[in-house]
Amino acid sequence: MTQNDFADFSVDYIHSLTEAIEPNCRVVESVGEGVNEVVEGDTVIPTFLPDCGECLDCQSRKSNLCSKLPFKVSPWMARYETTRFTDLNGDPLYHFLFVSSFSEFTVVDIAHLTKIDSAIPPNRACLLSCGVSTGVGAAWRSAGVEAGSTVAIFGLGSIGLAVAEGARLCGATRIIGVDVNPDKFEIGKKFGVTDFVNGADSGEKSVSQVINEMTDGGAEYCFECVGRASLVQEAYASCRKGWGKTIVLGVDKPGSQVTLPSHDILHSGKSLLGSLFGGLKPKSDIPILLKRYTDKVSVWEHGIMLHELQLDEFVTHEVKFEEINKAFDLLIEGNCLRCVIWMDK
Repeated sequence: MTQNDFADFSVDYIHSLTEAIEPNCRVVESVGEGVNEVVEGDTVIPTFLPDCGECLDCQSRKSNLCSKLPFKVSPWMARYETTRFTDLNGDPLYHFLFVSSFSEFTVVDIAHLTKIDSAIPPNRACLLSCGVSTGVGAAWRSAGVEAGSTVAIFGLGSIGLAVAEGARLCGATRIIGVDVNPDKFEIGKKFGVTDFVNGADSGEKSVSQVINEMTDGGAEYCFECVGRASLVQEAYASCRKGWGKTIVLGVDKPGSQVTLPSHDILHSGKSLLGSLFGGLKPKSDIPILLKRYTDKVSVWEHGIMLHELQLDEFVTHEVKFEEINKAFDLLIEGNCLRCVIWMDK
C-alpha cells in the first residue's frame, strides 16, 4: 500500500462526490399529479438512490436496488428521461444524480424523497441524504456487524468514520482504522475506532499482514472506503477465512479492475460484496437512523446524555450558499468531514 492508494482524486472526479457538501434537506414547495406521499410544507430528504416501494426489489428486505428505476449516472429525471430545468434562454439544464441540490429550488421524483419529522434540525438531517448514512448502513445493513466482532476500515474519511460509527452502534468491540494520516486516529476515536494502522508506515509488512497478526487470523468485517482497486484486494486479504466479509463502498476510476486469485476465493470461504448507499432502503431506514439520533443514551461516568447515533460530530463546517467554493476547497484539502451549505443564511 502506498501514499497514492489513499490520495484524493482529481478535482474533476470530486464533482461526482459532492454529496459531501450538498444541502440535502428540503421543504416541499408543491407536488405533481399522482403524488400522495408528501404534501406542500413537508420536510423531506432527497436521495440519489430510488425507493419506488412497488418493484420486487424494493419490496424485498434482501436488496435496496430498485428495478423499476435502476440507478445510473444520468442527466435526466429517471422516470421520464427528460430534464425539468432550463436557463434564462430556455436552453436545458441537466439534473445531477436525480437530486440537483445546488439550487434554491429543485425537482425530484417521489421515489427519491423520504419524508421526515420537521423538528429534526436540517443541518443534521441532511447528513443522511448520503455519506454518513452510507457508512452507517454498510456496517448495519450490508455487513450485519455483530456484537463483539472485529472490524477493519480502510480509509478514515467521513465515509470510513461513518462505518466506524455504524460498527460501534452494532456492538463491535475492536474497530481498526487504516489510513496514511495518523491524525485520523484521534478523530476516529470519537466514532469508536480502537486501533490504528498507518498504511504508509508498516515497515516490510503489508497492511493485511499487520491486521492478520493483530487479530490472530483477520478481521471479521473489512470495509474499503477509499475507492482503490488495490485496497479492495488488501481488505480482502485482511479478512478472516471461513466467515469474513469484505464490503466495498468506494469506486475506482472507470476501467479499474479487482484481481483475486481463484484458488483463494474457493479455499478461503470469504465474502466480497458491494454496498451502494450502505444497503439502506431510504424510505424505511432513514427514519430509523433519525430516531437513533434523537434518542439519547446515558454516559454515567461523565454525567451527560449523548445521541445514540452521533451526527453532530460529523459537521465540521457550515457556510452560506455564496461560499460554495470555500466548501469545495475544504473538501479537496481534506480539512472537513461534512460541510453544510445553508441556502438562506
